Amino acid sequence: MSDLSALIRKLDLDEKIAQLNGMILPALFSVRQEPGVDLSTEEGRRAAFFVDIDRIAELRPHGLGHLSLAWMLPLPAEGLRRVFADVQAKAREVSRFGIGTLIHAEGLNGLVHGTGIQFPTAWAQAATWMPELVRRSTFLTGAQFRDYGIHLCFSPVLDVVRDPRWGRVHETFGEDQELAAQIGVAFIRGINGSEGDTGVLATGKHFLGYGSSDGALNQARTSLGRRQLTDEFAVPFRRAIDEAGLSVVMNSYNEIDGVPAAANPWLLTDLLRGELGFTGLVVSDYDAVTMLHSVYHTARDQREAAAQALSAGLDVELPADESFRKLREAVETGLVSEEAVDTAVGRVLEVKRDLGLVPDYVPRRRLRAPEPLDRTTATAVGREIAEHAVTLLENDGTLPLRPGTKVAVVGALADELRIHFGAYTDVANAEVPLAMQLIRSGQVPGIDPEKYIFTELFNTRIPGIGPRFETMTREQHPDTPTLLGALSAVPDLDVTFVDAGSPDATGPIDADAVLGAVRDADVVVAVVGERTGWAGEHTAGEGQTSARLRLPGNQHELVSVLARAGVPLVTVLITGRPLVVPDIAEASAAVLLAPLLGAQGPATVADVLTGAVEPGGRLPMTFPRDTGQLPLFHGHPYGSGYAHPTGRRPGYNDLDDGPLYPFGHGLGYADLRVGLDDVTLSDDGSTLTVRTRTTNGSDRDGSTVVQVYARDEHGSVVRPVRQLIAFARVAVRAGGSTETVLEAPVSRLFYTMADGTRGIEDGDVTVLVGTSSERIADSRTLSVPALRDDAR
Repeated sequence: MSDLSALIRKLDLDEKIAQLNGMILPALFSVRQEPGVDLSTEEGRRAAFFVDIDRIAELRPHGLGHLSLAWMLPLPAEGLRRVFADVQAKAREVSRFGIGTLIHAEGLNGLVHGTGIQFPTAWAQAATWMPELVRRSTFLTGAQFRDYGIHLCFSPVLDVVRDPRWGRVHETFGEDQELAAQIGVAFIRGINGSEGDTGVLATGKHFLGYGSSDGALNQARTSLGRRQLTDEFAVPFRRAIDEAGLSVVMNSYNEIDGVPAAANPWLLTDLLRGELGFTGLVVSDYDAVTMLHSVYHTARDQREAAAQALSAGLDVELPADESFRKLREAVETGLVSEEAVDTAVGRVLEVKRDLGLVPDYVPRRRLRAPEPLDRTTATAVGREIAEHAVTLLENDGTLPLRPGTKVAVVGALADELRIHFGAYTDVANAEVPLAMQLIRSGQVPGIDPEKYIFTELFNTRIPGIGPRFETMTREQHPDTPTLLGALSAVPDLDVTFVDAGSPDATGPIDADAVLGAVRDADVVVAVVGERTGWAGEHTAGEGQTSARLRLPGNQHELVSVLARAGVPLVTVLITGRPLVVPDIAEASAAVLLAPLLGAQGPATVADVLTGAVEPGGRLPMTFPRDTGQLPLFHGHPYGSGYAHPTGRRPGYNDLDDGPLYPFGHGLGYADLRVGLDDVTLSDDGSTLTVRTRTTNGSDRDGSTVVQVYARDEHGSVVRPVRQLIAFARVAVRAGGSTETVLEAPVSRLFYTMADGTRGIEDGDVTVLVGTSSERIADSRTLSVPALRDDAR
């Protein structure tokens, strides 16, 4: 901050505060009052719509620190570029020192905008177990951000999540800290560039424990101890800071031990900046500072909320300045010091300097020229992600479908395109204005538009909106078939469609009609799932928690009826999180998971069903048998009651306590087997080297994911029964074999020991190799010396 200290001294208090809050782009939306334009019509309003750049001087006379909700601008690409350039120019003009504004947008699976390049969602990215593939996708996303003039990408979601009742599971990389760390690091490297020179910065969120709230409720208490938060849930952030240079972090909405994350000095200062060594910028999740007063009641008013957040180590309030506009009063009354303001301003200006937004200050790294948008490559990368994310959960040999097979495709979702998209997509973004319009115009029963607040949009049911959402999806992706369309286009399949079973249905299945319709089929393909998004009729998404994790509507009944047909049943399950589906597993000859693959989904699933593509996915989360098992995850601690290496398995007296499908599980059409050749420890005791051999005993090429786990056999505090420490996707030709060497630093087993230091004690460590957390092929035990974390 030293090179910026002179500038900070020149700023007055109001100019400093202006750098610490945002303004929403819709605040600049306006409509021209022109003769002949009928503003009572949608067409007229669109024609008269414009972004009033001059309002920036009125709304932010001391400078514009941040521009939020940039993705809500309904313009084509060239319009976006022009508006963002104009906003930037006006922001520099308003600032006494020509300081530009940081423009933000969401980029979980591509830029959230109608013109945005789109990829399969984060959960699908994790299901590939291919960090480099994810890096390739996010490099393309970052290129589009830079091309449009957007600086901050509000992704990735680094939350470790172990309770699938939480509606935001599909935004995460799953239950395991190592998988989340490796995929998260790759995601950030793609956005930031290997040298941090792309002109765009990723934002790690949500810090911390947001996805592990009590009852999986959104924005609720997280009942985790500090050791568990540090040693498990903070790992993806620690690794992102150390390995990818993560420089922007967003707080979470939860509270820990009575202190909301947005005002938690242990979380944002002691842990994040002290223990993890973070030196960058901390921004608030939207309205998190305001919630200190309005939701959590730890602040009497917004002035106290601002003081609490800033003092705790939160630098910027977003999306606007509901609380931070009171910072002057907070400083003048002694609630917070101006030195604290200066510290936060320094962090903002460091980021702006490195992005070329502070005149006369040179970025630490020379920024590369913007990359041209490469949509052809993006489509190919998206397809590759989809192919390696589709996960075969069950198969008795029915799949792949043989040429000439008579296939009865059953289920309304087979002919729906919307089902393949999650939230934070171009599709979900287009749905929000329509949903808000219906609410504000009083067309949603039981909702008073005068008292309605925006965040209630996430869990408000809007009956009958589904068909309109489907129409919008098809308009946005006119060249994308539904799964029914993709299967019908396969020339050597005889496909019929039975429109029965739906997530919207309230009545029973007409069993006789369904059974009669599929009687002559060779194979029945049932397509079931749940919709994921922000508004309308979705059962998963932000702000939505499920109590039962069952498929909505009459879809379980549909599968039950189809199981009686005497025809092999293949079930395609479309979801962005684990569901409780033991009945479907039992009824089906094969089960195929399609984890929200977006526009690439239908064609990819069809190709997997027919064998044109090998199913490549491996589960990033455990599938439970019952919600009563939750949270159920592979790396549980000794003494937890779940499965143990000793064979002790107390579990539940009314349920098999094992998972339906374990973490890392996934089948292929090729017969690949993994063996362990050798495990060695480097001379200094810092690195494990694992040699494996994968053999293909079938007549088709295939790939699998070699998974390396480790177990610390003794510790001064309770350790997990296994930890994932390394993995690699291995492709093997038919009848062949290949050796794979994986290295893992012993530091991946570090934890907070009984004396409060971080490291590992001397003793035995067992290394296990397999193709899932429960399908272990072999293991070796070796002695590891004590090591300490001296990095900080």
